[in-house]
Amino acid sequence: MTSGGSGDRDGAGGRPSGLPGGRAEIHHAHRDVTGGWLRPAVFGAMDGLVSNFALIAGVAGGTSDAGIVALAGLAGLAAGAFSMAGGEYVSVASQRELALAELAVERRELTIRPEDEAEELAQRYVSQGVEPGLAREVARQISANPDRALHVHAREELGVDPGDLPSPVLAAGSSFLAFAVGAAVPLLPYLFGFTVLWPSAVCTFVALFAAGALASRVTARSWWYSGLRQLAVGLTAAALTFGLGNLIGAGGW
Repeated sequence: MTSGGSGDRDGAGGRPSGLPGGRAEIHHAHRDVTGGWLRPAVFGAMDGLVSNFALIAGVAGGTSDAGIVALAGLAGLAAGAFSMAGGEYVSVASQRELALAELAVERRELTIRPEDEAEELAQRYVSQGVEPGLAREVARQISANPDRALHVHAREELGVDPGDLPSPVLAAGSSFLAFAVGAAVPLLPYLFGFTVLWPSAVCTFVALFAAGALASRVTARSWWYSGLRQLAVGLTAAALTFGLGNLIGAGGW
C-alpha cells in the first residue's frame, strides 16, 4: 500500500478517482477573461455617460437656457449612439471578413497539401513540449477529419474559432443600446423639467460609480476602486468641458 496515493488513484486501472470514470476534479474556476457581453455593454454605457455629460456640462457652462442644453444632450445621444454602432459594425465586419478569407486559405491548403499541414500542426505541438512521435500521431488523427482539422488549424494559427465568429449586426446593436442608455442618464433630469446642471451631475456620478463597480467583474480591481476611478474620469471630463463652456459663454449652474 503506497502512502498518499489512495485518494488519487483507483485500484484497478490507475486512473484518477476524483470523479466517476477517472475524470479529474475541477478545484477552481476562472472568471471570463474575454468579458463576454459584459465588457462591451459596461464600457459602452460608460462612454455614453462620460461623453454626453461632458457635452451637456460644456453647453450648460456657456448658456443658462435649459432648452438648448437638452437639445445638445439629445443630439449628443443620437450622434454618439449612431457613431458607435456604425464604427462597431464596420470594425467587426472587417474583422469577420478577414477571418473568413484566412479560413478559406487554410481550407485550400488542407485540401492541396494535407501532409504538409499535418506536419506543420505536429511541429506546433512539438514546440509546446510534446514528444515528436506523439505530436505527429495526434496531428495525423486530427487531420483525418477535414472539418476538425480546419477548426484546430484555425485556433492554432489564427486564434479564431470558425464556428464562433463575431456578428457585426449584434455588435452594432449592442453598442448602440449601451451608449444610448448611458447617454440618457445625464439628459433625463432636463427632460423631466430641471433647468440647472446639478441634478444631471448627481445622476451621472452615481451611474458612473455603479458602472465602474460593475466593470470590476471583468477586471482584477475591487468594486470600490473601479467605481472611484470611473467617477474620477467623469468628473475630470465634465470639469474641463464646463470650464471651457464657461469661458466661451456667459452661463453657469
